[in-house]
Amino acid sequence: MYSKEQASQLKQAFWTAFGQYIAPHLSAEGLRTNWVNYKTGIKNLHFKMQADKKSASIAIEMSHPDPGIQELMFEQFLEFKNILNASLNEEWEWQLHELDENHKTVSRIVKTLPGVSIFKQEDWPELISFFKPRIIALDDFWSDAKDSFDTFK
Repeated sequence: MYSKEQASQLKQAFWTAFGQYIAPHLSAEGLRTNWVNYKTGIKNLHFKMQADKKSASIAIEMSHPDPGIQELMFEQFLEFKNILNASLNEEWEWQLHELDENHKTVSRIVKTLPGVSIFKQEDWPELISFFKPRIIALDDFWSDAKDSFDTFK
């Protein structure tokens, strides 16, 4: 068991390592990108990567406080589902109006990797192999789709 400080340091070490590993990869538009803290340019729309002691996940998360607007964003992604799936080369789970860890209503399109721990350094290669191609694929998708989300800026 780790203290809060040790856990925080391990998480920070992983995200720093991941950031350094993926930093040389340019975005779909040929730009340098902060992959760990990816900016979509749309308020309340995030590409989130998370890992804890039991699993890892990557998600498109819509967190607008108005559930109706959140649903409109979700529906806009549904319009792009085939293009998104083609970019990702896999199906993700679609969740409309779920409660997040802070008990806020969010909508997500998410892929989860069970059975890994950010606290086990031996799992880090698997975590990196999970996150890297998916965040790059999301960026590729987003470079084509983002203009269709300008309504939500």
